[in-house]
Amino acid sequence: MRDVPARTLFPGIRLRSLWSGESGATAHVVELDPGACWEGLDVHEPGPEEVFVVSGVFNDGERDYPAGTFLHAPAGSSHVPQTTTGCTLFVFYPEG
Repeated sequence: MRDVPARTLFPGIRLRSLWSGESGATAHVVELDPGACWEGLDVHEPGPEEVFVVSGVFNDGERDYPAGTFLHAPAGSSHVPQTTTGCTLFVFYPEG
C-alpha cells in the first residue's frame, strides 16, 4: 500500500486511491494522524460510503469506532471524520 501515492486532503489526512470501477465506484485507504480532523462536514453524495477501520480508533464526530469496525453511511448522511489516536481506514464508495 505504501507504493500507492498519497494525496493530502487536509493536514494529517491522506488518501491513497486503490481502485476505480467503470460505474464510478472507488476504493481508498485513508490515513489519519493522531489529532487529525476533517475540515467541515463530510457529506455522502451521490451515494453511500462504507468504511472498515483497519487500525487505530476512528471517530465520526459523535462516537469512537475501534479497529475491526465496519460502518455504512447512507447517501445524504454526513459526519466529521477525526481521531485522537490516529487510524487507517479502508473506504469504499459503491456509487462513486
